Amino acid sequence: MKIPEKILYAHEHTTIDLSGPKNNIDCRLDDFDATVAEYCHLVERGVVSIIDQTNRGMGRNVTYTEKVAAAAGVKITHATGYYKEPFLPPECYTLTEQQLSDIMVRELTVGIEDTGIRAELIGEIGTSKEITEPEAKIFRAASRAHAETGAPICTHTTLGTRGMEQLEIFKSFGVDLSRVVLSHIDLSADLDYMKRLLDQGVNIAFDTIGKCNYQPDGSRAIWLSQLCREGYENQIVMSMDITRRSNFADRGGVGYSYLLDTFAPMACEAGVPEQTFEKLLYRNALRIYKGQSEASV
Repeated sequence: MKIPEKILYAHEHTTIDLSGPKNNIDCRLDDFDATVAEYCHLVERGVVSIIDQTNRGMGRNVTYTEKVAAAAGVKITHATGYYKEPFLPPECYTLTEQQLSDIMVRELTVGIEDTGIRAELIGEIGTSKEITEPEAKIFRAASRAHAETGAPICTHTTLGTRGMEQLEIFKSFGVDLSRVVLSHIDLSADLDYMKRLLDQGVNIAFDTIGKCNYQPDGSRAIWLSQLCREGYENQIVMSMDITRRSNFADRGGVGYSYLLDTFAPMACEAGVPEQTFEKLLYRNALRIYKGQSEASV
Protein backbone atom coordinates (compact mmCIF):
# COMPACT_ATOMS: atom_id res chain seq x y z
CA MET A 1 0.00 0.00 0.00
CA LYS A 2 1.00 3.63 -0.43
CA ILE A 3 1.23 5.50 2.85
CA PRO A 4 0.23 9.20 3.03
CA GLU A 5 2.77 11.82 2.00
CA LYS A 6 2.46 13.51 5.41
CA ILE A 7 2.21 11.64 8.71
CA LEU A 8 1.73 12.79 12.29
CA TYR A 9 2.57 10.43 15.16
CA ALA A 10 -0.02 11.25 17.82
CA HIS A 11 1.51 9.71 20.96
CA GLU A 12 5.24 9.32 21.56
CA HIS A 13 7.86 10.05 24.24
CA THR A 14 11.17 11.50 23.07
CA THR A 15 12.25 11.28 26.70
CA ILE A 16 10.58 9.39 29.50
CA ASP A 17 11.69 8.03 32.85
CA LEU A 18 9.39 5.59 34.63
CA SER A 19 12.36 3.48 35.73
CA GLY A 20 12.14 4.31 39.44
CA PRO A 21 8.68 2.95 40.34
CA LYS A 22 9.07 0.18 37.77
CA ASN A 23 12.59 -0.67 38.98
CA ASN A 24 13.66 -1.18 35.38
CA ILE A 25 16.24 0.97 33.59
CA ASP A 26 14.71 -0.11 30.28
CA CYS A 27 11.89 2.34 31.04
CA ARG A 28 14.16 5.37 30.69
CA LEU A 29 14.62 6.88 27.23
CA ASP A 30 17.68 9.13 27.07
CA ASP A 31 19.79 7.81 24.17
CA PHE A 32 20.13 10.87 21.95
CA ASP A 33 21.83 9.23 18.97
CA ALA A 34 19.48 6.24 18.87
CA THR A 35 16.40 8.47 19.11
CA VAL A 36 17.64 10.77 16.36
CA ALA A 37 18.33 7.77 14.12
CA GLU A 38 14.80 6.43 14.67
CA TYR A 39 13.22 9.84 14.06
CA CYS A 40 15.33 10.44 10.93
CA HIS A 41 13.97 7.20 9.52
CA LEU A 42 10.45 8.40 10.27
CA VAL A 43 11.13 11.66 8.45
CA GLU A 44 12.26 9.64 5.43
CA ARG A 45 8.91 7.84 5.56
CA GLY A 46 6.94 11.12 5.60
CA VAL A 47 6.54 11.93 9.31
CA VAL A 48 6.42 15.71 9.68
CA SER A 49 5.29 16.02 13.30
CA ILE A 50 5.35 14.07 16.57
CA ILE A 51 3.12 14.77 19.56
CA ASP A 52 5.30 14.22 22.62
CA GLN A 53 3.12 13.19 25.56
CA THR A 54 5.79 13.38 28.28
CA ASN A 55 4.71 15.72 31.05
CA ARG A 56 5.71 16.87 34.53
CA GLY A 57 7.16 14.02 36.59
CA MET A 58 7.63 11.66 33.62
CA GLY A 59 11.17 12.70 32.74
CA ARG A 60 10.26 15.55 30.40
CA ASN A 61 13.27 17.42 29.04
CA VAL A 62 12.19 20.11 26.61
CA THR A 63 15.69 21.34 25.74
CA TYR A 64 16.85 17.81 24.94
CA THR A 65 13.71 17.14 22.89
CA GLU A 66 14.20 20.33 20.87
CA LYS A 67 17.75 19.21 20.06
CA VAL A 68 16.41 15.86 18.87
CA ALA A 69 13.83 17.67 16.73
CA ALA A 70 16.49 19.88 15.15
CA ALA A 71 18.83 16.95 14.47
CA ALA A 72 16.09 14.81 12.92
CA GLY A 73 14.30 17.61 11.07
CA VAL A 74 10.89 16.97 12.61
CA LYS A 75 8.43 19.15 14.52
CA ILE A 76 7.86 17.94 18.11
CA THR A 77 4.95 19.29 20.14
CA HIS A 78 5.28 19.43 23.94
CA ALA A 79 2.76 18.59 26.68
CA THR A 80 1.88 19.78 30.15
CA GLY A 81 0.04 17.95 32.91
CA TYR A 82 0.67 14.92 35.11
CA TYR A 83 0.59 11.18 34.43
CA LYS A 84 -0.91 8.78 37.03
CA GLU A 85 -0.03 7.10 40.30
CA PRO A 86 2.60 6.01 41.27
CA PHE A 87 4.40 8.37 38.88
CA LEU A 88 3.07 11.69 40.19
CA PRO A 89 5.48 14.33 41.58
CA PRO A 90 4.93 15.61 45.15
CA GLU A 91 3.13 18.77 43.98
CA CYS A 92 0.15 16.67 42.91
CA TYR A 93 -0.46 15.86 46.58
CA THR A 94 0.38 19.23 48.13
CA LEU A 95 -1.18 21.71 45.69
CA THR A 96 -4.83 22.40 45.16
CA GLU A 97 -6.79 21.60 42.02
CA GLN A 98 -6.70 25.25 41.01
CA GLN A 99 -2.96 25.53 41.63
CA LEU A 100 -2.30 22.51 39.42
CA SER A 101 -4.49 24.05 36.75
CA ASP A 102 -2.56 27.32 37.03
CA ILE A 103 0.71 25.46 36.40
CA MET A 104 -0.72 23.89 33.25
CA VAL A 105 -2.07 27.23 32.03
CA ARG A 106 1.31 28.88 32.59
CA GLU A 107 3.10 26.19 30.61
CA LEU A 108 0.54 26.55 27.81
CA THR A 109 0.61 30.34 27.64
CA VAL A 110 4.04 31.45 28.93
CA GLY A 111 6.40 28.52 28.64
CA ILE A 112 7.74 25.37 30.23
CA GLU A 113 10.07 26.08 33.14
CA ASP A 114 12.59 28.70 31.95
CA THR A 115 12.77 27.56 28.29
CA GLY A 116 10.24 29.99 26.82
CA ILE A 117 8.87 27.02 24.86
CA ARG A 118 5.14 26.62 25.33
CA ALA A 119 3.25 23.37 25.74
CA GLU A 120 0.55 22.92 23.10
CA LEU A 121 -1.53 20.22 24.78
CA ILE A 122 -2.45 18.72 28.13
CA GLY A 123 -1.35 15.11 28.23
CA GLU A 124 -0.99 12.33 28.87
CA ILE A 125 -3.05 12.56 32.03
CA GLY A 126 -3.91 9.12 33.30
CA THR A 127 -6.05 6.88 35.41
CA SER A 128 -5.32 3.54 37.02
CA LYS A 129 -7.62 0.52 36.77
CA GLU A 130 -9.49 2.16 39.65
CA ILE A 131 -9.36 5.96 39.54
CA THR A 132 -7.65 7.43 42.59
CA GLU A 133 -8.51 10.81 44.08
CA PRO A 134 -5.16 12.40 43.06
CA GLU A 135 -5.79 11.23 39.49
CA ALA A 136 -9.33 12.62 39.54
CA LYS A 137 -7.97 15.92 40.89
CA ILE A 138 -5.58 16.13 37.94
CA PHE A 139 -8.44 15.50 35.50
CA ARG A 140 -10.43 18.28 37.11
CA ALA A 141 -7.42 20.60 36.99
CA ALA A 142 -6.83 19.73 33.34
CA SER A 143 -10.47 20.44 32.56
CA ARG A 144 -10.11 23.89 34.13
CA ALA A 145 -6.93 24.54 32.10
CA HIS A 146 -8.71 23.43 28.93
CA ALA A 147 -11.59 25.80 29.66
CA GLU A 148 -9.16 28.68 30.08
CA THR A 149 -6.90 27.97 27.10
CA GLY A 150 -8.80 25.70 24.71
CA ALA A 151 -5.82 23.31 24.69
CA PRO A 152 -6.47 19.75 23.51
CA ILE A 153 -6.26 16.93 26.06
CA CYS A 154 -4.81 13.45 25.73
CA THR A 155 -5.45 10.83 28.40
CA HIS A 156 -3.85 7.57 29.43
CA THR A 157 -6.20 4.67 30.06
CA THR A 158 -4.71 1.70 31.86
CA LEU A 159 -5.26 -1.24 29.50
CA GLY A 160 -8.01 0.81 27.85
CA THR A 161 -10.15 1.00 31.00
CA ARG A 162 -12.12 3.84 32.64
CA GLY A 163 -12.71 5.79 29.45
CA MET A 164 -16.33 6.49 30.31
CA GLU A 165 -15.39 7.68 33.79
CA GLN A 166 -12.81 10.03 32.31
CA LEU A 167 -15.47 11.47 30.01
CA GLU A 168 -17.84 12.04 32.92
CA ILE A 169 -15.27 14.31 34.56
CA PHE A 170 -14.70 16.20 31.32
CA LYS A 171 -18.42 16.60 30.69
CA SER A 172 -18.95 18.07 34.16
CA PHE A 173 -16.59 20.91 33.15
CA GLY A 174 -17.92 21.35 29.63
CA VAL A 175 -14.75 20.10 27.93
CA ASP A 176 -14.94 19.98 24.12
CA LEU A 177 -14.69 16.22 23.57
CA SER A 178 -13.78 16.71 19.91
CA ARG A 179 -10.42 18.00 21.21
CA VAL A 180 -9.88 15.02 23.54
CA VAL A 181 -8.03 11.79 22.73
CA LEU A 182 -8.38 8.69 24.90
CA SER A 183 -5.19 6.69 24.46
CA HIS A 184 -4.54 2.93 24.45
CA ILE A 185 -8.16 2.05 23.73
CA ASP A 186 -6.89 -0.71 21.43
CA LEU A 187 -5.80 -2.51 24.62
CA SER A 188 -9.42 -2.89 25.73
CA ALA A 189 -10.08 -5.61 23.13
CA ASP A 190 -13.73 -4.54 23.26
CA LEU A 191 -15.17 -3.23 20.00
CA ASP A 192 -18.55 -2.33 21.51
CA TYR A 193 -16.80 -0.30 24.23
CA MET A 194 -14.80 1.54 21.56
CA LYS A 195 -18.03 2.43 19.75
CA ARG A 196 -19.71 3.65 22.96
CA LEU A 197 -16.79 5.98 23.57
CA LEU A 198 -16.74 7.25 20.01
CA ASP A 199 -20.49 7.87 20.12
CA GLN A 200 -19.80 10.42 22.86
CA GLY A 201 -17.91 12.52 20.30
CA VAL A 202 -14.44 11.84 21.69
CA ASN A 203 -11.42 10.57 19.76
CA ILE A 204 -9.57 7.34 20.52
CA ALA A 205 -6.03 6.23 19.81
CA PHE A 206 -4.76 2.97 18.42
CA ASP A 207 -1.32 3.73 19.79
CA THR A 208 0.10 0.55 21.26
CA ILE A 209 0.82 -0.93 17.84
CA GLY A 210 3.44 -3.66 18.00
CA LYS A 211 2.88 -4.43 21.69
CA CYS A 212 1.65 -7.90 20.93
CA ASN A 213 2.24 -9.12 24.47
CA TYR A 214 -0.95 -7.18 25.27
CA GLN A 215 -3.04 -7.68 22.13
CA PRO A 216 -2.18 -9.22 18.74
CA ASP A 217 -1.83 -6.74 15.90
CA GLY A 218 -4.06 -8.91 13.77
CA SER A 219 -6.91 -8.17 16.18
CA ARG A 220 -6.06 -4.46 16.19
CA ALA A 221 -6.28 -4.46 12.38
CA ILE A 222 -9.72 -6.13 12.44
CA TRP A 223 -11.10 -3.71 15.06
CA LEU A 224 -9.76 -0.75 13.12
CA SER A 225 -11.29 -2.01 9.90
CA GLN A 226 -14.69 -2.52 11.54
CA LEU A 227 -14.66 0.97 13.09
CA CYS A 228 -13.81 2.53 9.74
CA ARG A 229 -16.58 0.57 8.01
CA GLU A 230 -19.05 1.92 10.56
CA GLY A 231 -18.07 5.55 10.00
CA TYR A 232 -15.70 6.33 12.86
CA GLU A 233 -12.64 6.98 10.72
CA ASN A 234 -12.61 10.71 11.57
CA GLN A 235 -12.17 10.03 15.31
CA ILE A 236 -9.15 7.71 15.40
CA VAL A 237 -5.46 8.58 15.61
CA MET A 238 -2.46 6.27 15.58
CA SER A 239 1.01 5.97 17.02
CA MET A 240 3.48 3.55 18.64
CA ASP A 241 3.88 4.93 22.21
CA ILE A 242 7.41 3.62 22.52
CA THR A 243 8.55 3.88 26.14
CA ARG A 244 11.36 1.33 26.44
CA ARG A 245 14.91 1.26 25.13
CA SER A 246 14.37 -2.34 24.05
CA ASN A 247 11.65 -1.15 21.64
CA PHE A 248 14.26 0.56 19.45
CA ALA A 249 15.01 -1.23 16.19
CA ASP A 250 18.77 -1.23 16.80
CA ARG A 251 18.16 -3.16 20.03
CA GLY A 252 15.96 -5.82 18.51
CA GLY A 253 12.62 -4.05 19.03
CA VAL A 254 9.94 -3.20 16.53
CA GLY A 255 11.14 0.39 16.04
CA TYR A 256 9.04 3.48 15.38
CA SER A 257 8.44 2.80 11.69
CA TYR A 258 6.70 -0.51 12.38
CA LEU A 259 3.39 1.36 12.28
CA LEU A 260 4.00 2.39 8.69
CA ASP A 261 5.99 -0.55 7.37
CA THR A 262 4.11 -3.44 8.95
CA PHE A 263 0.85 -2.51 10.67
CA ALA A 264 -0.63 -0.15 8.07
CA PRO A 265 -0.38 -2.77 5.29
CA MET A 266 -1.83 -5.35 7.71
CA ALA A 267 -4.78 -3.08 8.47
CA CYS A 268 -5.26 -2.34 4.79
CA GLU A 269 -5.41 -6.06 4.08
CA ALA A 270 -7.95 -6.38 6.90
CA GLY A 271 -10.22 -3.93 5.10
CA VAL A 272 -9.17 -0.39 6.01
CA PRO A 273 -9.37 1.55 2.72
CA GLU A 274 -6.00 2.86 1.59
CA GLN A 275 -7.33 6.41 1.25
CA THR A 276 -8.52 6.35 4.88
CA PHE A 277 -4.96 6.27 6.21
CA GLU A 278 -4.51 9.97 5.46
CA LYS A 279 -7.11 10.60 8.16
CA LEU A 280 -5.83 7.97 10.58
CA LEU A 281 -2.18 8.93 10.24
CA TYR A 282 -2.41 12.68 9.65
CA ARG A 283 -5.66 14.65 9.23
CA ASN A 284 -7.37 13.58 12.44
CA ALA A 285 -4.40 14.38 14.67
CA LEU A 286 -3.90 17.63 12.76
CA ARG A 287 -7.45 18.67 13.58
CA ILE A 288 -7.21 17.72 17.26
CA TYR A 289 -3.73 18.94 18.11
CA LYS A 290 -3.06 21.63 15.53
CA GLY A 291 -6.48 23.23 15.12
CA GLN A 292 -6.61 22.19 11.44
CA SER A 293 -3.83 24.61 10.55
CA GLU A 294 -1.57 22.69 8.23
CA ALA A 295 0.97 25.53 8.36
CA SER A 296 1.54 24.84 12.05
CA VAL A 297 3.29 21.56 11.35
